[in-house]
Amino acid sequence: MLIRVDDASSVPLGIQIAVQIRRSIATGELDAGERLPPAREVASDLDVNLHTVLRAYGMLRDEGLIEMRRGRGTRVCAEPSPAFVELSALIDQTVQKAATLGLSRQQIMDIMASHHSQLGGVVQHT
Repeated sequence: MLIRVDDASSVPLGIQIAVQIRRSIATGELDAGERLPPAREVASDLDVNLHTVLRAYGMLRDEGLIEMRRGRGTRVCAEPSPAFVELSALIDQTVQKAATLGLSRQQIMDIMASHHSQLGGVVQHT
């Protein structure tokens, strides 16, 4: 799994990391039970703060996509939550529609980031 961040993007680095891992899970690049690299290693590879990676991992944990266990590492959950599967399908449709409208990847990310900030940066589970 290759993770890249764009320092020039208005999307926070932690969200960029979470989005890429989420996409890797959704596309099957990361399988259930597969271990993610330690946060410290990801932070070092990307030259970002450790807490940025931990924030990304925390978001994914809260979404039910990964499990974080002390001494055992971080692994992809056996099955993604139904909410994740539904949201992933909606995002795929949105990205396809955005492509037909001629929007760039950066424009799509900026739109998503602006909506994320409208939620106060926190999505509450009900």
